[in-house]
Amino acid sequence: MSDITDTSLVAAEELRQFIERYEQLESEKKDVTEQQKELMAEAKGRGYDTKVMRKVIALRKRTPDDIAEEESILELYKTALGMA
Repeated sequence: MSDITDTSLVAAEELRQFIERYEQLESEKKDVTEQQKELMAEAKGRGYDTKVMRKVIALRKRTPDDIAEEESILELYKTALGMA
């Protein structure tokens, strides 16, 4: 076998491994998404507002300074529109 053929076989095997790992992650992501849906359905069944829960989850990912800045601007806009 020539050196070029050996390299092609190694690269093809490595490529196949990357693709299969990606496909496995996609499958796991789908499973996690389904579990999240089931969790929210359970929370909703117990009377929690899942829309608000999602907002809280999003807020927990942000910094306190970022949240405070957005809330300040929101209050300013609401005041300007006579909503405060």
